[in-house]
Amino acid sequence: MNYWHIDCAARAVRHRGVIAYPTEAVFGLGCAPCYPGAVQRILALKRRSPAKGLIVVGSELSQLLGLIDLDALGSDKERVLASWPGAVTWVIPARPGVPDWLTGTHPGLAVRLSAHPQVRALCDRVGALVSTSANPEGAPPARDALRVRAYFGATLDYILPGNVGGRRSPTEIRDARSGAVLRTGA
Repeated sequence: MNYWHIDCAARAVRHRGVIAYPTEAVFGLGCAPCYPGAVQRILALKRRSPAKGLIVVGSELSQLLGLIDLDALGSDKERVLASWPGAVTWVIPARPGVPDWLTGTHPGLAVRLSAHPQVRALCDRVGALVSTSANPEGAPPARDALRVRAYFGATLDYILPGNVGGRRSPTEIRDARSGAVLRTGA
């Protein structure tokens, strides 16, 4: 792993930028979740409705605890924690005050502790990141930096070079309270 590139991506995020980076299955678009202008840029680039909400990823649980209420899950909390780090995204009740630019029209927030080494290294430097597939709405997700560049040209602040993980489709999304599958994974 080239840490110089990780540091460049982290610098862009800290300066309220939008980056693309490899994840478990596809390239993602990301920014710091606390910067509404950066989040709005991602939504505009993707032509994505803000009502849908976004995924937030981290490298350790402490990065997500200010956004989610794990205690609201009761005994279901153990099921969630046992799947991380990994390729399962869980929708967990959001803490009061979590902005709707993250949750959309939902009471929960989709979160994951990633197992991808570059995502983990990046989150170790900047904290949690917004993570949504790098593609315009309706187009196939980018699986390499070349496709990211074809979709978005020079509109991104940085593209982290690297390889996606071995998964064939984006991560599974599950409801943490019911266990229901909201989006199937590979």
